[in-house]
Amino acid sequence: MATPPRLDGPRMPPAYGGPPRQLVILLHGYGADGNDLISLGGYWQSRLPGAAFVAPNGPEHSEVVPQGRQWFSLGNYDPNKLRRDPAGAAAEYDRREADVEKAAPALNAFIDAELERYGLDESSLALVGFSQGTMMSLYVSLRRERQCAAVVGFSGALCGASGTPAATRSRPPVFLFHGDADEVVPIHALFLGVEGLAAAGVSVEWHICNGIGHGIAPDALELGGRFLAEAFSGARQPVEVAQIGDRA
Repeated sequence: MATPPRLDGPRMPPAYGGPPRQLVILLHGYGADGNDLISLGGYWQSRLPGAAFVAPNGPEHSEVVPQGRQWFSLGNYDPNKLRRDPAGAAAEYDRREADVEKAAPALNAFIDAELERYGLDESSLALVGFSQGTMMSLYVSLRRERQCAAVVGFSGALCGASGTPAATRSRPPVFLFHGDADEVVPIHALFLGVEGLAAAGVSVEWHICNGIGHGIAPDALELGGRFLAEAFSGARQPVEVAQIGDRA
């Protein structure tokens, strides 16, 4: 088996100045890089003063942005078609499972190295993704042997939803955010993801950002930071999978 590419990216140390008590790994979207998300650490440091933030660059050069990176190719991806055809969207995100699976070893190796670097375990780890980074966060977190503290996903999708229940090994609490005007990943990707996670027995909450396209809204930033702080402290109570809904 080939050695996965080694990842790295921008970092932000804990606000309180000591060794980190938690680690938040931020996974960027298609055509961006770690610099696109590391600023989230600045938004959340007041809630998570003991957390280190790191935003690795994806393993591949972007096929559309010369200076960007990607986790995998999105060749033949047509968001306009997916908005018109929710059933087709389910098939599209199922088909992307092979792409996410190919990129997963590099991310898993990065996670293991970062936990070792800081002397932490998965109970002190959260994954946060945007778009393609959400796809990676969900896929990897559910398949790791040890459960991380939380997963937050913005404007993404669950790839391979039909096979997720059988493949799930860990069930971290998940909070998904999506704009109802998302022009890149249609809003019904959110509902497909919630259904797939619930079928796997994962505690999942979701929040729709009104009038927001493919981006991260201020209310999502606020709720996401609160969710991470509560998950790390143990104050967040898992939701029953039979009561999935927009609780925020």
